Amino acid sequence: MQTWQIGAVKVTRIVELEIPIPYDEKSPFMREAKPEVLAKMPWLYPDFVTPEGHLRLSVHALLVEAPGLRLVVDTCIGNDKPRGITGGQGLQTDFLEKFEAAGWQRERVDCVVCTHLHVDHVGWNTIKKGDTWEPTFPNARYLIGRDEYAFWSEDKSDDQVPVMADSVTPIFDAGLVELVETDRVVSPEIRLIPTIGHTPGHVSVMVESEGKQAMITGDFMHHPCQVTHPNWTVSFDTDQSEAAACRHRVFADLVDSDVLVIGTHFATPTAGKIVSDGDRYKFDCQ
Repeated sequence: MQTWQIGAVKVTRIVELEIPIPYDEKSPFMREAKPEVLAKMPWLYPDFVTPEGHLRLSVHALLVEAPGLRLVVDTCIGNDKPRGITGGQGLQTDFLEKFEAAGWQRERVDCVVCTHLHVDHVGWNTIKKGDTWEPTFPNARYLIGRDEYAFWSEDKSDDQVPVMADSVTPIFDAGLVELVETDRVVSPEIRLIPTIGHTPGHVSVMVESEGKQAMITGDFMHHPCQVTHPNWTVSFDTDQSEAAACRHRVFADLVDSDVLVIGTHFATPTAGKIVSDGDRYKFDCQ
């Protein structure tokens, strides 16, 4: 279980799954990330790429403990929910046991931020009780982007409809959702910033405390190889051009700064800084 201290704020990573993604010519996750190209970035190995050239990805939640606030950022896939990403099977993981082992209780979570409404960021919003879905964090405010919700509410694809039905609608029915703008201030130490492109209302989470800063990325980038190649897009980016432009802009702001970058899908060691590497950038693990 990894933790980071940013001033008075503690961030803890709770892993649901770590997955190697082989390159598939017919349906690539990231078209440009061919094994022979990844091999030209030796700093990716062994943490972020397997010896065979498979991308290492992680699905995890980040627990943010700030003064007067216990916040969960992104809630993974969840148990009992058959999804395409899991081969059509419902997961049965020990996510909640890990959550409790970190010293957290579901009932004491104050706030949940979903950086966007994809399947692997909303799953533990709810848990199955009998034949119904109930909020996992019954006393929390669930902060969801206004534009993000408007977009996915109109999406009738076979993938997204069940996600909304079992992981989003029940928290609305319970009266726990607050639709917010992409620059919402959550607390004196925590604020949202717009990182749009992967989805229309995507946000990242900035942590600032006692002169220290960290950024929880969400999915404006998925893998450290994109630090060197911001133009590399994933198949799930809603607007690939805008997603690439967002990465260029954010990396230019972060390079050679003291901001700790905590990747929402980065495999262990997960966090680091963006540093200059000749005329490009690379990810320096911390």
